[in-house]
Amino acid sequence: MAPRIVFLHATPVAMAPIQAAFTERWPEAETVNLLDDGLSLDRAKEPGEISAGMIDRFVRFGRYGHDMGADGILITCSAFGPAIDRLIGTVPVPVLKPNEAMFRAAIAQGQRIGMLATFGPSIGTMTDEFEEFVGQSGRSATLRTILVDDAMARLRAGDAETHNRLIAERAPELSECDAIMLAHFSTSRAAEAVRAAVDVPVLTAPHAAVDRMRTAIETAERA
Repeated sequence: MAPRIVFLHATPVAMAPIQAAFTERWPEAETVNLLDDGLSLDRAKEPGEISAGMIDRFVRFGRYGHDMGADGILITCSAFGPAIDRLIGTVPVPVLKPNEAMFRAAIAQGQRIGMLATFGPSIGTMTDEFEEFVGQSGRSATLRTILVDDAMARLRAGDAETHNRLIAERAPELSECDAIMLAHFSTSRAAEAVRAAVDVPVLTAPHAAVDRMRTAIETAERA
């Protein structure tokens, strides 16, 4: 029977990129979308550390995903790091953070990593996760992040072309990096435009996440 992978979305603009990546890389998996776009709206009102109440709310969201028969849970929003850590400890199936697979690919390219982000509250948690990952890997790497302020609003309004252009316009500022990461699942749609603007590797989260989740599920099945 095909494994059921439940996606936890905090914004609808993250849904299409991960669905497309699964269709391309792992079409046999059964995928289920759970969306609570109130999470991103309310997280934006907490620009600092995520609150205890928000963590509890996110964990309840994740447990609902597990209760519907998930073999694996994939989070597509990068602003909830501590909440994801809590969820990992409460459900007995693989739970994948949005960007850990992309981090792995980035530091394989070199030490100077750039990141283009469009959702400000995610930057702190992503930076913490990147530094933790680098520490665990035993490698040395630095992260420089650029926030493209208006791009997310344009995308939510249905203007993907302007979203992509705004991100690509900032990419040359990171041209000295060894790799550039597009921070969110939603920003992966700008990959082609960014690659046209710079000559360094440009990494996106969705495809890396599919491969990482498939490995986790297949490893669990063999155990």
